[in-house]
Amino acid sequence: FDPRGVATSAPIDCLDDKQTDAFIAADASPDDAAEAARLTALSAQFGASCQANSPNLVGHISTRDVAKDMDILRQALGDQKLAYLGKSYGTAIGSTYAELFPQNVGRLVLDGAIDPALDLTEMGKGQALGFELALSRFFAACPTLDGCPFPKDAAAASAKLAGLLDRIDASPLPAQPGRPLTQALAVLGIVGNLYSPDSWPELAYALSEAFDGDGNALLNSADYYADRNTDGTYNSNANDALYAVNCYDRPATPGATETAALASAWEKEAPHFGAYLAWGNLPCATWPAHSDVPPHAVAAAGAPPILVVGTRYDPATPVGWAKALAGQLDSGVLLEWIGDGHTAYTQGSGCVDQAVDAFLLDGVPPKDGAVCR
Repeated sequence: FDPRGVATSAPIDCLDDKQTDAFIAADASPDDAAEAARLTALSAQFGASCQANSPNLVGHISTRDVAKDMDILRQALGDQKLAYLGKSYGTAIGSTYAELFPQNVGRLVLDGAIDPALDLTEMGKGQALGFELALSRFFAACPTLDGCPFPKDAAAASAKLAGLLDRIDASPLPAQPGRPLTQALAVLGIVGNLYSPDSWPELAYALSEAFDGDGNALLNSADYYADRNTDGTYNSNANDALYAVNCYDRPATPGATETAALASAWEKEAPHFGAYLAWGNLPCATWPAHSDVPPHAVAAAGAPPILVVGTRYDPATPVGWAKALAGQLDSGVLLEWIGDGHTAYTQGSGCVDQAVDAFLLDGVPPKDGAVCR
């Protein structure tokens, strides 16, 4: 189903295609006051445009609203209990549903879990560290890939990529007519390819091309991740909905001055993604509406076993979030996969697939704390 505000479910409308292009390409690691001011203005425009274009939806797009919608769907289908597989943000919907309607929970699987107790700043730092970890895994595997542009030494590989991103920041690479590869777009292309090890060969190729001065392959990766077509249109409102939901669900994030300090601090631990993800939260600093329910641990007292799945090297939803959620839920059962990529079910582990299938089809959960290798 399309949650409210998403795709064909009365989609929330914030930025038009050209505004989305400008927002995604904007310098995400401002080096001076002018760059910071531009990013601050673009970030403020985001929420203002949502309010102007979707005034009746911007304050009613919370995950709690979606969970309530889902219970209406359950009733409409005639199901006594809800059977549900949620991945990534879908785990937030699932855990919220379990909190609101524990008596209606059937077999819930939450794969690639989000920790509901975290605010956006805590989530941003967790993802920065998660993508750095995934990048280190890519560096380790890269020498086995055709055309890998990095040396075997991890520190040298990291420094070489940092140098490339610095050069692109100073002088964007030629890519498409009228669309050079900016540093933000380069980071987006890298991030998109870190979601699955299946994309690592593409990442190696795109970065090799970038080192040779051609940004087209990395820009194509960024466009694919952003769901952008070659004609400049977007296939969905995913970018709008992502911010509209996340900014509404949690309290306002820090303003530009404190964000700059966070970016500087995060860069020490996550040199490639820290600043990018810190500044990426800035639209939520001026978002027009926020939920009155703050981030908190979810217990879902009275619910039957809920299976929470985490992937050891997941870049977007670190495995620590799955462990936290499984620990918060009164009936949480944790299954960990020692694998790469975002989420685990149907991602190549027969062990995970068998455990999830046994739970969804037969109601038999794995042992809490079970590990698939």
